[in-house]
Amino acid sequence: MTRRITTFLAITMMSLIATGSYAAEKIEPSERATAEARSHSWTSWRGPMRDGISGETGLQSQWPEGGPKLIWQVNGLGNGFSSVAISNGRIISMGKVDGSVSVIALNQKDGSKLWQTPISDGNNPNCTPTIDGDRVYALTHNGNLACLDVKTGEILWKKSFTADFGGRMESGWGYSESPLVDGDRIVCTPGGRENMVVALNKETGEKLWSTAMPAEAGSRGQDGAAYSSVVIGNGGGVRQYVQLTGRGVFGIDSKSGKVLWQYNRIANGTANIPTPIVKGDYVFCSTGYNTGAALLKLNKTGAGIAAQEVYFLEPRDVQNHHGGMILLGDHIYMGHGHNQGFPLCIEMMTGKVKWRPGRGVGQRSAAIIYADGHLYFRYESGDMALIEATPDSYKVKGQFRLNSVNGASWPHPVIAGKKLYLRDQNNLMCYDIAK
Repeated sequence: MTRRITTFLAITMMSLIATGSYAAEKIEPSERATAEARSHSWTSWRGPMRDGISGETGLQSQWPEGGPKLIWQVNGLGNGFSSVAISNGRIISMGKVDGSVSVIALNQKDGSKLWQTPISDGNNPNCTPTIDGDRVYALTHNGNLACLDVKTGEILWKKSFTADFGGRMESGWGYSESPLVDGDRIVCTPGGRENMVVALNKETGEKLWSTAMPAEAGSRGQDGAAYSSVVIGNGGGVRQYVQLTGRGVFGIDSKSGKVLWQYNRIANGTANIPTPIVKGDYVFCSTGYNTGAALLKLNKTGAGIAAQEVYFLEPRDVQNHHGGMILLGDHIYMGHGHNQGFPLCIEMMTGKVKWRPGRGVGQRSAAIIYADGHLYFRYESGDMALIEATPDSYKVKGQFRLNSVNGASWPHPVIAGKKLYLRDQNNLMCYDIAK
């Protein structure tokens, strides 16, 4: 009898593993994410596809007590909430140093400084630079967009969101988006009435097209840019840029800049922050400040596209303040709650909660990324958690406190070359997370 029970349990466990239970969410990173992982790169905010997903493999599935080994820690990056971009052995970030907002390049091997270029005055920056080949693009808190030579730091061209495009923010925390490089262009969000979103020639900064804010954009929220960054979608069979603004989420034709659709219900009047999730004909969006979350289906309608609300979730159920959301397979993972980072997994197509354990290992909002079957939660309090990416249950696989905590620990984590990079104001930490 004992042998039969043992055999039955073994077969049952094998069946569960085979069907995906007790296993991490199985995803295939994009070709670009896989290519960047091979080259030890992370060229844009939230990764190469702006979805928080890394193509890295061979990473630790369980952290030792006290967390992964700190390889090096450097200072000199100045103040700000910018994260880092990495390419060809260079780490690029931004910070306010000696009274000027600067773009800074470090050696990926040891963190030593390669160059530092002041590009503006103003407040501490929020933007994570975008690297594209031999150029890097960075945006300051007051809306100065600069293109620099990635090897030397030489400024190649600059634009002012306010002076050149009549730009404005929906509220007073300053421009925060990371510019999107798409083919021959840079796509960004000045937030002006006639230049809500613009496409610029990435070589010269010349305007290719602009998107005007529709006259009837909805009553919720405020005019101006929000704190999100543009992502690429193909809903309704039309290639488009999806962006969250002060008046909600918009889909913009990538060729002409024409507004294809809009959704105002998700806007709030204070700060609209999380970058939407796009998957085929669907867009998932959420904001904090007691707003909520929604799933939209984009349907082709003659010459246009209609955004159909599939469901709306009340803020008590789902709201991502900031820190971002990640779609893996059929499930969305995030830190839930206004100024909270309660770990949450929901089923995308239904909004059904798969797990909600309450408070995680840290306090307040959580910035998250994914790699090799696991979620990396960085809490505002300076605590890190490794969580298995499975909808079956909430499984913490390790935790540690950052070696440097200088205020709100908001910059998004970065993984490149089996290393975990964590920016903390003036400091940057590099941890070894290889198996």
